[in-house]
Amino acid sequence: MTQILVDADAIPNVLKEILCRAAIREKVIVTFIANQRVQLQRSPFIKSIQVLSGFDVADQKIVDLTEKNDLIITADIPLAKDVLDKGGFALNPRGSFYDLGTIDAKLTMRDFNETLRGSGIQTKGPDPLSQKDRQLFTNSLDLWLRDHHRTNHKP
Repeated sequence: MTQILVDADAIPNVLKEILCRAAIREKVIVTFIANQRVQLQRSPFIKSIQVLSGFDVADQKIVDLTEKNDLIITADIPLAKDVLDKGGFALNPRGSFYDLGTIDAKLTMRDFNETLRGSGIQTKGPDPLSQKDRQLFTNSLDLWLRDHHRTNHKP
């Protein structure tokens, strides 16, 4: 059964709400994984896993739980690569799917920016989540639900 796993340590609240509404509407399990407690509404379709604090502990839990065709919500590019390698789908909070054809280039750019920051050069952080980003995220989520959940789980 397909599921949605959320890298919940830094996901914006507005996206949590979108995901919770989708979980209830579509009857799909959405699990939020973080190293801190995540406040969520109660539903048999909404779950939360709190992992111990530590480098990449939540990411490793997500990878361990990922199965083919699952959807993972994350802005973490190395985590997205691990998910893609397992046959899952990875969607960033701005609504773009990661794919095997471009993930290595994204990793290279991420590493380059980390090197710049490590040497003291200021790099621009991400812009705040816009209404357009939220709409793209919702549309991409609906696309995955249509293609990978609704077709396998008819009401």
